[in-house]
Amino acid sequence: METDRLLLRQWRTADREPFAAMNADPVVMRHFPAPMTRAESDALADRLEAAIAGRGWGLWAVEIRQSGEFAGFVGLQPVRDILPFHPAVEIGWRLAAAHHGHGYATEAARRVRDHAFGVLGLAGLVSMTTERNWASRRVMEKIGMVRDPGEDFDHPGVPADWAERRHVLYRLAAPAGGG
Repeated sequence: METDRLLLRQWRTADREPFAAMNADPVVMRHFPAPMTRAESDALADRLEAAIAGRGWGLWAVEIRQSGEFAGFVGLQPVRDILPFHPAVEIGWRLAAAHHGHGYATEAARRVRDHAFGVLGLAGLVSMTTERNWASRRVMEKIGMVRDPGEDFDHPGVPADWAERRHVLYRLAAPAGGG
């Protein structure tokens, strides 16, 4: 999939190094319990690539069209069954710090949202983040998602004593009449 400035595509071997650097960056990972090791990052890339190959959709690698540079990922994934709003499909993103503040996450998320509703025919999307992740929350709002504070939750997949365990949930229903 393409936008004016971005290419959303299947993962490549060449993405592993910049992906690992992104996942080890304390700035990028500040709303996660810990940065990732290279082995953890490579295992995640393997799972993301396999999910796209198997389903035809997932968390796509994002490439800056003008430079060919790997920027991170944006896409869709099924919600894990440990979460209180399962089953659902989540729209999510993670971009390298050098690519923050350029509108790339919003641009790619809008394209993925339209694909989810128009091509995949999904009935709705969810997105979640920590309460303090204002940048991601702004992206959620820019693509039309709405938060219901009554659905906020303590994420069961993170350490119980982690300061950012409390998460917010945003939702977006497919447009009436389909995508």
